[in-house]
Amino acid sequence: MKSNTPSAMPLSMKISSFVKHNPALMAVFIAVLLYAITVIVVPSSFNIGAIATIFMLTLLLSFTAAGQTIVLIGGGLDFTVGAVMSTAAIITTTIMDSQDGRFLTTFAVVMVMAISVGILNGLCTVKIGLPPLIVTMAIANVITRMQYVVTQGSPVGFAGPAFISSINSRIFTYIPSIALYALIIFPLVFYILNRSRFGRQLYLVGNNNEAARLSGINTNKIKVLSYVFSAAFAGFAGMLGAGYMQSARTQMFDDYAFNSLVAVIVGGTAFTGGIGSYTGSIAGALLMVVLSNMLTIVTMDLPVGLSQPIRNIVMGAVMVLLLLLYNRKKPVRQ
Repeated sequence: MKSNTPSAMPLSMKISSFVKHNPALMAVFIAVLLYAITVIVVPSSFNIGAIATIFMLTLLLSFTAAGQTIVLIGGGLDFTVGAVMSTAAIITTTIMDSQDGRFLTTFAVVMVMAISVGILNGLCTVKIGLPPLIVTMAIANVITRMQYVVTQGSPVGFAGPAFISSINSRIFTYIPSIALYALIIFPLVFYILNRSRFGRQLYLVGNNNEAARLSGINTNKIKVLSYVFSAAFAGFAGMLGAGYMQSARTQMFDDYAFNSLVAVIVGGTAFTGGIGSYTGSIAGALLMVVLSNMLTIVTMDLPVGLSQPIRNIVMGAVMVLLLLLYNRKKPVRQ
């Protein structure tokens, strides 16, 4: 008679079960493995500066992934986050114009822009019923064209010196000061998803929209709000990105739309909605940054560097593999 105890399970089944139920830990494990490979191939890549840069970029991507996590849990999809980030960066450097003391004004303008995009995304996908993938990509394209109209394709302005310092300086010599923003963003996102009424309803809507509607939840309102949160977090991340890069240009953060989506999926959030956590998305962001870092460093000594299209192919392959690992449900395969 076969035993059903965990100890009697084949090793392959144990590994498969661990991957399925511990996506965040798997993402961290893979990230550490990739970084170890990077250090073995290029020993000079192991230094405090490189680690601090990985830490900083992970936080920046995780801020963007916060909104993407909320949207996916609710059963939606948002490809405007990269365009919103780039626009927020342009607004930031334009308004600040190398001057301190304009943070609140900049923040207000960025939030108005981001929330407007979020509402537009929500209305088009929820009220009109258009496919989220098509709608958000189309809106992202319009936003990008507007960037070119305003900037003529040239870098514009500079962030304020104090704002730049609040992101790029070091705490206790080693920790990038952008971590201070994480002390605000991380608890806020965890509260939204795990403690707020909106968060509880969001999981119900993503899990079964019809059941949530019949239970009295205003499902349309929840979905629209998820897009608003997504755009708002992307806008704030764009502000921080402007401080990190110091200046801004069109499409400078467009890659974050794709990278944040992959990071969220790596963290175990399902396309079908109703399943996911921000902890997993943070771990997924770490993996994406380490992978990008490895592709850059390991290929530096090659006669021809790894072009951005090739990197996109690699990232696409990673996404397909992760979909196979984390999203094997029938609705996703269909």
